Amino acid sequence: MPERRRVPVPVSKRRVSRPTFSAPPPAAASEPLVDEPADSCACPRLDPTDWHEVESDWADIAFLTTTLMAAAGVPLGYPAAREALLARAAAVGATVPPDAMILLGAGKFRRPVMLEIEDVPDGLNGVERPGGVVFTRLVPASLGALRKALNETVTMAGARYGRKPDDTWMWYLTCRHCSAARAYETLVVAHYRP
Repeated sequence: MPERRRVPVPVSKRRVSRPTFSAPPPAAASEPLVDEPADSCACPRLDPTDWHEVESDWADIAFLTTTLMAAAGVPLGYPAAREALLARAAAVGATVPPDAMILLGAGKFRRPVMLEIEDVPDGLNGVERPGGVVFTRLVPASLGALRKALNETVTMAGARYGRKPDDTWMWYLTCRHCSAARAYETLVVAHYRP
């Protein structure tokens, strides 16, 4: 096999121009990436007395809905779906409350995503008003512990209400910057329709 050599190409013969940066160029691969401290993160923080093992009335709550693709149950494109829901809420004139719930439903190939909104016009497509009541638990749930947290919530809700919930959702309260420091805090929601 012949030896491969790098041959410099004169600038005048290059077909692709060099990129220009308006900001400093990206960090070199040898520089370590430093995560932001958990205290500076904008992720929602819930009071356990208001959310852990608590029943809430959802008669007046509305959500904008969409779906994401999933591979073996793992959601793909969650940040993009979140941004699309926020843009859609602004386009229809709905208000997104501070620390709005962003709930992710179950599914192997497609998973529902719901963004809590207020002041939404009636009859708008893609708006769900689930009604009923929910039983919520605020738990530490890393990726490997999600199934266990969900199963425990379903069992507790079943014992409390005499039947399995109609729907279950997860609200991931942390991002990649603060997940470890906050023990992968997650709200598990068990919904009972009216």
